[in-house]
Amino acid sequence: MLNKICVMGLGYIGLPTAITFANAGLDVYGFDINEAVVKSLRDGVVHIVEPGLQQAFDAAVSSGRLNFGSELVPADAFLIAVQTPYRVTKDGVKVAELKFVESAALMIAPHLKPGNLVVLESTVPPTTLRKVEEILERVSGLARDDFFCAHCPERVIPGQMLAELKNNDRVIGARLAKAAELAGELYSRVVTGGKLYLTDDITAEMCKLVENTYRDINIAYANELSVVADELGIDVYKLIEIANKHPRVNIHTPGVGVGGHCIAVDPWFITEMFPDKTPLIRNARLVNDGKPSWVAARVERELLPGESVCVLGMTYKADIDDMRESPSIELCKLLAERGVKVSACEPNISAETIDGFDNRTLDEVLRGNDFLVITLKHKRFAEAAAKLSGRRIYDCVGLL
Repeated sequence: MLNKICVMGLGYIGLPTAITFANAGLDVYGFDINEAVVKSLRDGVVHIVEPGLQQAFDAAVSSGRLNFGSELVPADAFLIAVQTPYRVTKDGVKVAELKFVESAALMIAPHLKPGNLVVLESTVPPTTLRKVEEILERVSGLARDDFFCAHCPERVIPGQMLAELKNNDRVIGARLAKAAELAGELYSRVVTGGKLYLTDDITAEMCKLVENTYRDINIAYANELSVVADELGIDVYKLIEIANKHPRVNIHTPGVGVGGHCIAVDPWFITEMFPDKTPLIRNARLVNDGKPSWVAARVERELLPGESVCVLGMTYKADIDDMRESPSIELCKLLAERGVKVSACEPNISAETIDGFDNRTLDEVLRGNDFLVITLKHKRFAEAAAKLSGRRIYDCVGLL
């Protein structure tokens, strides 16, 4: 029975996962190399903006089942939830950076015992789990079939993490059927509203990439439509609304681009392995990466001489504090490069500046005379829609 688990990486995925397992009755040790994160959690404060997370954290800690540290300890199961960013090669190609996953495997190996389970939750290119198995076997001295490895990619969305960790279906893949079954038994403790689907490791790795790539391609189509609609002088949001009345059409919503650590990154993990076989995937990425530049040029056409711009929304998604791969930040930089004075308004971030841009309150923005660019449908912005509608605005997301 797997009763003690160690969650490695206490970020946007690892921390909610650790809390959920602890509240399901397991003994959980949360590990992170960032001592500031560990100290904050030991002091009783979560470092992530997520509805209900602090309350769930308090309950888990009060039960005595959730503890934290920056030194790894033995466990029955190790869950790897570290980041997998990309790096840009000298040829300008984006490829997965797996050093954090590899480092986690190297840390686990000295603690690995026969029968232990290692689950990789991080989103990775196909065959990565087999590389983890190789590291564990080589460093631990155990035979590869003496321990179990599985891949169970996360499928949650910021703002609904706690509910989705319990209610979303999960895919679990492994080279050994026994490993997938063992991981399935573990995740059945927390996935109470969804189903578990067991498969092989490479299919599970591809599944997460395929899901997010589908969305990226759909958004790229919507972003291209927004450019065409602008040329035609029609409302792209009304166009998509009407088109989606067709029973077999579901066009996503255009915006300033695509951000976050999933949709903006995962498609590259496929194209890096099959560059000659994935032109559609690559071009969709280029469309979405290029949207901030188009918006910058479009906004510049609207500006009066000397007029400043305030960009409303700097996170990658509405009502969260995560700014990874944010297209709004890229837009600010592009406008600044064009000589425009730019400020930001991000109510979910308390910092006075964001990437060098002044972070103003919404009240300050409403009292000012800037040209406004709305890049996110934050609740705070929607609540102020009546006041915003009388201003000079370029609305990237159809808020108004």
